[in-house]
Amino acid sequence: MDLSKKPQLILGLAVGLAVSLVGCGKSGEKSRTARAAGPQSVPVGVATAQQKDVPVYLPGLGSVTAFNTVSVRTRIDGQLARVNFREGQHVKKGELLAVIDPRPYEVALSQAQANLFRDQAQLHDAKLNYERFKGLLQESGAVSQQQLDTQRATADQLEGAVKADEAAIESAKLNLVYCHITAPIEGRVGIRLVDAGNMVHAADANPLLVITQLQPIVVLFTLPEDQLPEVASHMRNSTLEVDAYSRDDQTKLAQGKLLTIDNQIDQTTGTGKLKAVFDNRDNLLWPNQFVNVRLLLELRKNRIVIPAAAIQRGPQGTFVFTVKPDKTVQMRQVTVELTQNNAATIANGVAAGDTVVVDGQDKLKEGSLVDPRQAGGNRNAQSPASTAGAS
Repeated sequence: MDLSKKPQLILGLAVGLAVSLVGCGKSGEKSRTARAAGPQSVPVGVATAQQKDVPVYLPGLGSVTAFNTVSVRTRIDGQLARVNFREGQHVKKGELLAVIDPRPYEVALSQAQANLFRDQAQLHDAKLNYERFKGLLQESGAVSQQQLDTQRATADQLEGAVKADEAAIESAKLNLVYCHITAPIEGRVGIRLVDAGNMVHAADANPLLVITQLQPIVVLFTLPEDQLPEVASHMRNSTLEVDAYSRDDQTKLAQGKLLTIDNQIDQTTGTGKLKAVFDNRDNLLWPNQFVNVRLLLELRKNRIVIPAAAIQRGPQGTFVFTVKPDKTVQMRQVTVELTQNNAATIANGVAAGDTVVVDGQDKLKEGSLVDPRQAGGNRNAQSPASTAGAS
């Protein structure tokens, strides 16, 4: 190699390298510019509109009340000789609960029976004398009419005494029945209020025990007065179902039937009181328990249901963003028929199978390119029956 040409060769290589680097830089810049100029997709959450039957619920707040409550008291005075029940026991109607010492009333019965025997004997003798006096007056006039009338009055008085003795016997027998205190209804016994050995009286302020009927059981709840005419209208056509839920409104406790609507509205709250009855076979409802109530008003057939989060509001009314097959969005005006918690029923504007945006709508406009991802809100659209509110 000619040493005189070596500097020229090195210079040529340097110039070529510089030109190559400049070309690469321009090429990368053009690529970035092209990417920036292209449309960007927006990540959004989506759900699928579904067609199904939608139950319409009216929510209310209620309190459980025993179907029947009886404070069991003694009807006679005496010593409580025996207690035959356990606290919390379920008793049947007519079952023996307690016994009051019957001996004083047995003595009273024996005395009343003795008085009856005596007065019956006297009555028999008075009637014989009356018949004898009557014969003497008719045959010989040995007695006067006044004596006959007096004897008749004596017999009548003794007859009245006999009837009084019979009534005293019935009263004594009734007191003996009252010595055995039985359950007037079927239900659950509460805490014992009087122990065996104590003297009890019919005039005592406190009862011996309280029995509450838990099966069936009643729930009293309220609804706004504006909803009562619609409820009454549906009641005329069918029996309405009522569900009772726990305090946190998450656990269903029992299902029952609407029994009646109260005959007046509370002006202070603007609500009406309703009464529902439950079988309560699992004993999950207790008197004075607070519950959330859902009254099933009707079942609307074949409705389009989407998550309520998809509903947007603008100057033209309510609308939703739907995703087209090319992953661009379209604004559609919709008519919302019903909203229940996290689910919305659509009267028109969306068809079954349409994909609606439920998250990320604030970044969208007509024709925006999106990156759809299935959202959890779809589960809410699938379960409108689990919702509590209606509007």
